[in-house]
Amino acid sequence: MYFLADHDVFGATIAFLRSQGHNVLTAREAGLARSPDNEVLRQARQTGRILLTRDSDYGSLTFLDAQPSLGIILLRISLPVIPHVHEELLRLLSEHSEEELHMLFAVVEPGRHRLRPLR
Repeated sequence: MYFLADHDVFGATIAFLRSQGHNVLTAREAGLARSPDNEVLRQARQTGRILLTRDSDYGSLTFLDAQPSLGIILLRISLPVIPHVHEELLRLLSEHSEEELHMLFAVVEPGRHRLRPLR
């Protein structure tokens, strides 16, 4: 799968996804190191990547401000629970195709994930 990792995504998560064979472009690699959220969201949409973030503001941008997107995965993650969130993230990715994830806002936390349609 193709992801755009927001500024706040832990390097361990990026490395983990890459080790699983996923294509992860970081905001820094995309030239968006200091860009506002709406620019990062626009870049994800234009490049057809699922946005990976820890920033809950993307929920507001997507649902309240009606910013179009192609799928967002919000990670509820902190250093002590990284392995548990990674395990749940893998479960999400195994249960849903990239095409399905492009139509969802997913919240991933230890032991569970929640999905909300974007359209």
